[in-house]
Amino acid sequence: MATEGRPGRLSRPIAFAAIAAIFVVFAAAASAPTPLYVVYQKEWGFPTSTLTLVFAVYVFGLIGSLLVLGGLSDHVGRRPVLGTAIALEAVAFVLFFIAGGVTVLLIARVAQGIATGMAFSTLGATLVDLNPPHSPGRAGLVNGVAPISGLAIGALGCGALVQYAPAPTHLVFAVLFVGMVFAGVAIARTPETSGRRPGAIASLTPILGIPARLRPDVFALLPIIVASWALGGLYLSLGPSVAAGLFGLKNHLIGGLVVSLLCGAGALTAFLLRTWPTSRVLAIAATLLSGGTGLTLAGVEGHVVALAAVGTVVAGVGFGASALASFGTLARIAAPGERSELLAVALVMAYLAFSLPAIAAGFATTLFGLHVTTVVYSLGIVALGLIALAAQRRRDARLADQKLG
Repeated sequence: MATEGRPGRLSRPIAFAAIAAIFVVFAAAASAPTPLYVVYQKEWGFPTSTLTLVFAVYVFGLIGSLLVLGGLSDHVGRRPVLGTAIALEAVAFVLFFIAGGVTVLLIARVAQGIATGMAFSTLGATLVDLNPPHSPGRAGLVNGVAPISGLAIGALGCGALVQYAPAPTHLVFAVLFVGMVFAGVAIARTPETSGRRPGAIASLTPILGIPARLRPDVFALLPIIVASWALGGLYLSLGPSVAAGLFGLKNHLIGGLVVSLLCGAGALTAFLLRTWPTSRVLAIAATLLSGGTGLTLAGVEGHVVALAAVGTVVAGVGFGASALASFGTLARIAAPGERSELLAVALVMAYLAFSLPAIAAGFATTLFGLHVTTVVYSLGIVALGLIALAAQRRRDARLADQKLG
């Protein structure tokens, strides 16, 4: 049974806020190493392809965790899964802190990926469980805003620490470790919102299950999810390298700012558009993802930093609109017993789009150079955005026909 009313537990509103904050911390931790990649590369002398591998193993750990553990909290409860994820994340930070070479860095990123996969789908489901009745869309909003706002905070905060604070490869992980300690305390006092039910062992079988009645809605969202998260993957894996290599911006804070412009604009957009109709938000997302990426590419080609920055902000608006509409829709249409698993499926799709193109781009930079890779990748994002716009219009037409019928 759920244990929402025991003495010492947080009230539902405070628990909701705590879960949202933990979500942001996990997302911030995911992007924190991004400004450090160029530091590690300089200190340890590895090529860009190795840098991309460090990025990739995190995502593969996360995806594997989502596939195997994504639905576990629907059976054993939210708190045990979240407590385990927090503990593993703390271990990853210790490994980052002591890392003296690529091997330990890779192990730390794998552990962090597994912990983040466990946490993300469970945090998302917990937010829906705790969603206040008077504000039915709040959980969907936070599910859309928290990941991208955390990415912005983590990249910018780490960039500032790397540039201006001592021990750049250590301090950020000490700060994040303390954050995990507070997260563990909060989870210990958070009410359990999902009672135990049979099937925990069976849920570990990696099956991407989408209930048949939800498949049309999920598949209609797939193009915009792929477009937006593929763009995010480019910025988080190669963004600082593009800033340094193509624009000559060597300041580590600028490297973090590149990610923060995209994700910060996205988080603000998701909040501002929270009351808009989903179909309208999705159309905005697809249009601005393509348009903003095109502007950024023009800035790269013309070597105009301001134009590239404006394009990044515009694309970030599309990124945020996409997250709001896609994850908000999934939170709304899923039944209680489907929430964790469905969010895990959506996150797997998102992080495959986040990782595979970025991995290919990392190896392409070694073969063809950073400039050519950036141009081709950007054109791919523009095309994906246009495909997403067409898919959304087709979905709207289908829904209109169903209403008439």
